[in-house]
Amino acid sequence: MGILDKIVDVIKLSGTENGKIEVAIIKEPYGEDSESVASIGVFLNSDPETLNPNWLVHIPKSNIDGVIEALKKAKEEL
Repeated sequence: MGILDKIVDVIKLSGTENGKIEVAIIKEPYGEDSESVASIGVFLNSDPETLNPNWLVHIPKSNIDGVIEALKKAKEEL
């Protein structure tokens, strides 16, 4: 599996007591020589025993701008 390179940011998950959204960079997420990705993990409970997120998405660098634009559109419609 991939190698955690860097945690970019941790954001409190709204509507939860101690949930979080963690944005990280993962090297070689799909094996040796695979391209690094931005990883977004959503944790409903961020206590130290919770190692794996409830939801996880990997976004290749070439898709980040498109995802940001789609999120902005979604935000406008919420």
